[in-house]
Amino acid sequence: MADVAKSHITQGALNAIFNDPEALERDFPVPVCQCVQIKTLGSQQEGVPDRYRLVLSDVQNFVQSMLATQANHVVHEGKLKKGSIVRLKSYQANSVKGKRILIVLDLEVIESLGEQEKIGEPVALITKDEEDTKPVNTTIAGGGFYGNKPAEVPVKQQQSLPSRSAPSGSAAHANIYPIEGLSPYAHKWTIKARVTNKGDIRTWQKPTSEGKLFSVNLLDESGEIKATGFNTECDTFYDLLQEGSVYYISSPCRVNLAKKQFSNLSNDYELTFERDTVIEKAEDQENVPQVKYNFTSIAGLQDIEKDSTVDVLGVLKEVGEVSDLVSKTTQKPYQKRDLTLVDQSGYSVKMTIWGKIAQSFDANPESVVAFKGAKVSDFGGRSLSLLSSGSVAVDPDNSESHQLKGWYDSQGRRETFLAHTGMSSAGAAGGRPNETKTVAQVKEEGLGMNDAPDYFSVKATIVYIKQDSFSYPACLSSDCNKKVTDMGDGTWRCEKCDINHPRPEHRYIMTLSVTDHTGQLYLNAFDDVGRMVMGQTADQLMELKENDSTAMEKEFENANHRTLTFKCRAKMDTYQDQQRIRYQVMSAIPVDFKSESHKLAELIKLYSIE
Repeated sequence: MADVAKSHITQGALNAIFNDPEALERDFPVPVCQCVQIKTLGSQQEGVPDRYRLVLSDVQNFVQSMLATQANHVVHEGKLKKGSIVRLKSYQANSVKGKRILIVLDLEVIESLGEQEKIGEPVALITKDEEDTKPVNTTIAGGGFYGNKPAEVPVKQQQSLPSRSAPSGSAAHANIYPIEGLSPYAHKWTIKARVTNKGDIRTWQKPTSEGKLFSVNLLDESGEIKATGFNTECDTFYDLLQEGSVYYISSPCRVNLAKKQFSNLSNDYELTFERDTVIEKAEDQENVPQVKYNFTSIAGLQDIEKDSTVDVLGVLKEVGEVSDLVSKTTQKPYQKRDLTLVDQSGYSVKMTIWGKIAQSFDANPESVVAFKGAKVSDFGGRSLSLLSSGSVAVDPDNSESHQLKGWYDSQGRRETFLAHTGMSSAGAAGGRPNETKTVAQVKEEGLGMNDAPDYFSVKATIVYIKQDSFSYPACLSSDCNKKVTDMGDGTWRCEKCDINHPRPEHRYIMTLSVTDHTGQLYLNAFDDVGRMVMGQTADQLMELKENDSTAMEKEFENANHRTLTFKCRAKMDTYQDQQRIRYQVMSAIPVDFKSESHKLAELIKLYSIE
């Protein structure tokens, strides 16, 4: 098997990558190497993905490599392991302070060969700058990244080598650096990036200083990074950089650790423009991505931490008017506009936009809108607020947008959506954390038998819905929902509001029998959950009950056998002088099969034999 694997490896490719670009183009269009080591570099900041260092070998040489975060999935999915044979589909070669670093932007694992031992006895690659200097150690068990630190080798501080992923705009910009590869140790670099967001000029005044600044988000195929210009650089570059356009940006330009509280990007670093930073508009405006999204479903917002930053795609259900407000702290006026978004998950959410975006927003209801960089709030339930560094795209040209529009046109327009209102603190009100349990665990752990309520989630299938009393007549007054009494004269009276209404609004109060592979529970659900389960309002179902009982029974049959994730509260209750545990549904969402598949895959790994 080792001989078969060795035959796939392109021996000499690593030397060509760093020392012989002509031979690389001619002989090694897609290099194949062996991954002989993998090391995880855990992130120090919440929400920032881990980084992975690799050692790649072509049998003759080995070189230190860094896996771009966009390619982390090959590790997470268990494809890339020590000894794997890989095709390098996209990469950037650099030499920093004498260390040869290969940044791998995209690779393919040749799975059919299986996991291999190290093939051959490769030695550390020597660049042309090092040919006259004897390295201290050239074995994989040697120093630096591989073991003990070697003695310093006198080489040039920085050597940029051609990228194999970014196209050259001109001869002057032949060596394009990927944003993913930028760090404080990189010098004399040029990136080719699109401005995906440009903020307004902001000023500050402190006892010790005053000034102004602006920021832009930059994107290439490897990643995103924030860049800021202060004072003089603000005057120099603000008008030059236009949102949506592509530019060459060349050092000197400081690379600093990112201030996460002021950015909606996941990059560990950010840029600061300097006086001598060179910025040129690229002739080729096409071969750079438009914008990158990492969408969270509207239902999934329930599981996102407060103050997190997310991207959301939704159908615009409602558009509020612009409101003029005055800041309590600065006494300056500002504008806001509230929008309502819905998606296939069956939920709606309020999105607040601010300032110029609020004033200029003119999308029509039922448009598909993408928001990048929205802050998650939990005041009165999950809601969203677009950050100043965020952006809006109406009817974006991507697959997610087309799928959402197709769903809405075919069925979503007729659906009723649940709101996040009132759900925010359900899991934190008391008792245990809102963990996912099986039915058997809920009973065995005695959830609901404590003085304080217990909260849990359960993934279960509806097997029966009680039909004889699925709703009650409620008051039509907003925020009342109290039961009303039929007065016999064509009116319905609400004692709380002291009003007689011409009709009631029927609201669900349902009893569901649900089951999983471990047991059965009876759950009590109210109007929001009832609308999701039945796919219609209680008024509509009551009309069927009065006019076509067969059609009503059919609706209940259709609602059976649906599998949902129920968030529940368990509390001891007294009914007819007997104590019992009452399981009340706080919310319900359809099963996210993609997420469930990942969970199952992780469980399977726990039982796999190494």
